[in-house]
Amino acid sequence: MASIFNPKHLTYKLRQSPIPEFAWHTSERLSDTASSEHLVFDIRSLDPGKYSFPYHFHRNAEEMFVVLSGRAMLRTPEGFRELEEGDVAFFGIGPEGAHQLYNHTEEPFRYLDIRTDQGLDVVEYPDSGKINLLPEQEIYLREDRVDYYLGEDQPAEHWKGCPGHPSAGEPDRSDLKE
Repeated sequence: MASIFNPKHLTYKLRQSPIPEFAWHTSERLSDTASSEHLVFDIRSLDPGKYSFPYHFHRNAEEMFVVLSGRAMLRTPEGFRELEEGDVAFFGIGPEGAHQLYNHTEEPFRYLDIRTDQGLDVVEYPDSGKINLLPEQEIYLREDRVDYYLGEDQPAEHWKGCPGHPSAGEPDRSDLKE
């Protein structure tokens, strides 16, 4: 069954942020309404003088914006470019797909935001050095990166009591006949 959405007939809720520059309006999660299995999508409206999410890129999701109305500046690793009605901007996986919007005009900027959903995504924020594990929203500083084997130097300690493991000592053989 087809799901048809018209931006003129949707209700938009203000997405509050502790940083006022990141407040914008969004439709309900249209992908939930459509029962999408592999895409996440909604329509967003960025007010004048506001930014979309902080500058970021995805490690396990592709993203695409379809501009429905208005104009805004797009920031990518290549620099800045104005987007306008009818433009389609695609962002691949990895640092080369980093992006952020800023509405530099006096009119709202409305766009369809479509992302792939593989279940788990890692989002990195180059400006602040954060890493976000989605969908749990667990956020860490990249500078806290550690060696893979940190804290793993005594694995036998976790195997105490396991039959046959050297940490268990000699097996009880009192029931064996000689």
